[in-house]
Amino acid sequence: MEGRRAVLELLAVRRRRVRRVTLAEGQDPSPLLDEIERLAARGRVPLEPVPWARLAARAKTAAPQGVIATAEPCRPVELGALVDRSPFLLVVAGVTDPQNLGAMLRSAAGAGVGGVVLPKHRSVHLSPSAVKVAAGAVEHLDFSVVGGIASALATLATAGVRTVGLAADAARSLYGLDLSEGPLALVVGGEEKGLAPLVRRRCDAVVAIPEHGGVASLNVAAAATVACFEVARQRGAGRRP
Repeated sequence: MEGRRAVLELLAVRRRRVRRVTLAEGQDPSPLLDEIERLAARGRVPLEPVPWARLAARAKTAAPQGVIATAEPCRPVELGALVDRSPFLLVVAGVTDPQNLGAMLRSAAGAGVGGVVLPKHRSVHLSPSAVKVAAGAVEHLDFSVVGGIASALATLATAGVRTVGLAADAARSLYGLDLSEGPLALVVGGEEKGLAPLVRRRCDAVVAIPEHGGVASLNVAAAATVACFEVARQRGAGRRP
């Protein structure tokens, strides 16, 4: 795990065992770095100061911000357990850009999403780049990795979870949908092709986010952000949906 905010949340939440935190030497003073050192000391996590060049050689991202943590991986949970844990889910179907996934996870956690469904194949997973962009959000979310999104939506329907897909060409507006109550899963498709036909058919509703400019301006991460916070708005700002 790389990046100051991501490592800070890793140490603060303490959901996973952290084996080591590596810090680049000679960094300018920073409250975030001070807090990372304090939390590492509290958790008895070894701190390893190294030259910038050595840290950069270990990094998996272009800008690790002078800090890398080695920790146990996120452990996915079964889809049924995910439904039991949270009434508000995000289903990510076919997103391949780690930057987009990370941005979605950060927004999802901020909007009160409790669980995220990811497919095993043809999709980005929790790579170092995605986790860094998520800026600590992965420590506040549960994840389920499924063999196929269409079958997962059928499972969600059986469990009483309403599924709402996002598609730019949908006739119905997101803002005309009542999202205020009940278990809900927002479904987003891939960057280029959007929702696969079978996934789209399995959704209880498919909606679009109205755009008023001459150019389509919402990519998949931005659309997911808007939709997540619309759910949060309808369910009451400041409380978990």
